[in-house]
Amino acid sequence: MLNWLLIFVPVAIGLEFLRPESHALIFLAACLAIVPLAGWLGRATEELSHHTGEAIGGLLNATFGNAAELIIAIMALRKGLYAVVKASLTGSIIGNILLVLGAAVLAGGIRHKEQRFNAVGARAQSTLLTLAAVGLIMPAAFLYLAGAQARVTEATLSLDISFVLLMAYAANLFFSLHTHKALFAAEAEQPESETHHPGPARSVAMLIGATALIAWISEILVGSVEPAAASFGMTSIFIGVIVVAVIGNAAEHSTAVMFALKNRMELAMGIAIGSSLQMALFVAPLLVILSHFIGPRPMDLVFTPAEVLAVFLSVLITSQIASDGESNWLEGLLLLAVYFIFAAVFYFLPDVEKAA
Repeated sequence: MLNWLLIFVPVAIGLEFLRPESHALIFLAACLAIVPLAGWLGRATEELSHHTGEAIGGLLNATFGNAAELIIAIMALRKGLYAVVKASLTGSIIGNILLVLGAAVLAGGIRHKEQRFNAVGARAQSTLLTLAAVGLIMPAAFLYLAGAQARVTEATLSLDISFVLLMAYAANLFFSLHTHKALFAAEAEQPESETHHPGPARSVAMLIGATALIAWISEILVGSVEPAAASFGMTSIFIGVIVVAVIGNAAEHSTAVMFALKNRMELAMGIAIGSSLQMALFVAPLLVILSHFIGPRPMDLVFTPAEVLAVFLSVLITSQIASDGESNWLEGLLLLAVYFIFAAVFYFLPDVEKAA
């Protein structure tokens, strides 16, 4: 239905090469180009889930949905743009569990009065979210408690915490895909229709192709977002936490809502919460480790007080909503309300330099 927007893919690429000074036009074209590519990603993931099951389907979507953000972050690391990397990480974490999950729960709740999912599996993911919040909060707390001399050991502390987070992520994969995979399967399987589902090879090819194009367009978008946003009166913290994260989450947003509308909340929650977990437990620590090899200096996990508070409160309210195994439209609206409160705070927050 939105495939006609694919015309903006060559438009964005052409503007980048022919009119690189037209930042606002490049920004708008890149935003529109990502929309149909996200739709491709969603369809490919849905087709794969028929062959792999709900848990692996959600993991695949979270992985491919975060691929563009990881590539962009690596490129930013090479340029030493640590503040941009950290802000995009924060924005992706809170965006997935508030904006993406909130929109999915709201849309699904409007069509279906009440939707159910496995409460035990959801609580397990909520516990991991809490661990992720602890891992991202403690470096900033350590810096505050230890004072200026803490800067000497901050990089080492962040590296140690990164290895712990990576081990927790690996354990989560083993838990959700092997030892306790039943907790992440739908409680009631949908009856099989007579519709033919394409083979996994075609779906994988579509996933890889869409991800590659999203990564390319996202790189173009990020290159133009700062000067374009400056003309719109946005601050750098708002750009990183809200604008870049919203565009980066376009794939997860569309597919999670699509699955919620089909009353497949197990997969919708797996996409939204799983993507936040992957950003916090895999992408963030991986970037810290990579910064020791590709950046001008190592990156730490010290986030600003506003980012730390936003992550903590997002995890808190998401854990409350996901703990009972049921969802309705009001809970989705509440998640969206919290997200827009954070967006307003970050919009009006003074544009001060962040500690890198």
